[in-house]
Amino acid sequence: MSESQGRFSRWFHETFDDMWFRSMIGPAQTRGAVQGCDEYAREQWKRDLERRKQFTREQRERKRAERAGRKA
Repeated sequence: MSESQGRFSRWFHETFDDMWFRSMIGPAQTRGAVQGCDEYAREQWKRDLERRKQFTREQRERKRAERAGRKA
């Protein structure tokens, strides 16, 4: 019985101590995330980010149009 308690205890600490630590240090930071890259990589990252934002805007607009169509 003590071996299973030991395995459970080890699992518990490996899992939840790490979660506690991550919650203490806060969310991941994105400011300066591509700072160490070359210029081409930074520009590619910016283009990718803009495409993702554009996709989100288009999805939002599509949903808005669907809601307006249902109301009419």
